[in-house]
Amino acid sequence: MEIVDPVIEKSWKEALIDEFKKEYFHELKLFLLEEKKKHRVFPPGKLIFNAFNHTPFDRTKVVLLGQDPYHGAGQAHGLCFSVPEGVQKPPSLVNIFKEIKSDLNIEEPAHGNLTKWADQGVLLLNATLTVRENQAGSHQHHGWETFTDAAIKNLSLHRTGLVFMLWGNYAIAKKSLIDTSRHFILTSVHPSPLSAHRGFLGCGHFSQVNNILLQQGVDEIDWRLS
Repeated sequence: MEIVDPVIEKSWKEALIDEFKKEYFHELKLFLLEEKKKHRVFPPGKLIFNAFNHTPFDRTKVVLLGQDPYHGAGQAHGLCFSVPEGVQKPPSLVNIFKEIKSDLNIEEPAHGNLTKWADQGVLLLNATLTVRENQAGSHQHHGWETFTDAAIKNLSLHRTGLVFMLWGNYAIAKKSLIDTSRHFILTSVHPSPLSAHRGFLGCGHFSQVNNILLQQGVDEIDWRLS
């Protein structure tokens, strides 16, 4: 069996090296190669590991977990909830900015590119790292969840004092991967317009993250994007 050798940031490559040797990851690579022959797949290949490349393993402070990349053209760029500048902000992201305004009195930015958060140590991780165009969830259950679960487990085991932001039932179910004696978990309903009014708006997670970090002597996150 060929060992898959993806281009991924060095500290993450070391943390996840065993995953790249496993049968499921080899099969995942073959699945993606077949998908790309028949469909458009997002994000572009060089951006699949964008979250890891912007937020090294040893510099991660906060983990924000999403489920699936955006499936519209030009939206997904490898960071959960984020879109490139010039792309219309999706409804869930608009609600995230509403909550930041309420919580920290930071005005909604003109764009939805969250790279600045990632570069400060916020791992913007989708559980599934690719998707077929216009088909939400189309790449679930092909191996990505095993891979991203391994990333979460590695952070839980080898780091301390991280803050995990788990929004919605899918993300909250990942609590079982996290050692709560070593880390902090903030949970809420999803920021989607279907649920945000049931507890996401008003959750105060962004100020809570910074308070937790400061109490540990760690620099807080500057949530402003402009």
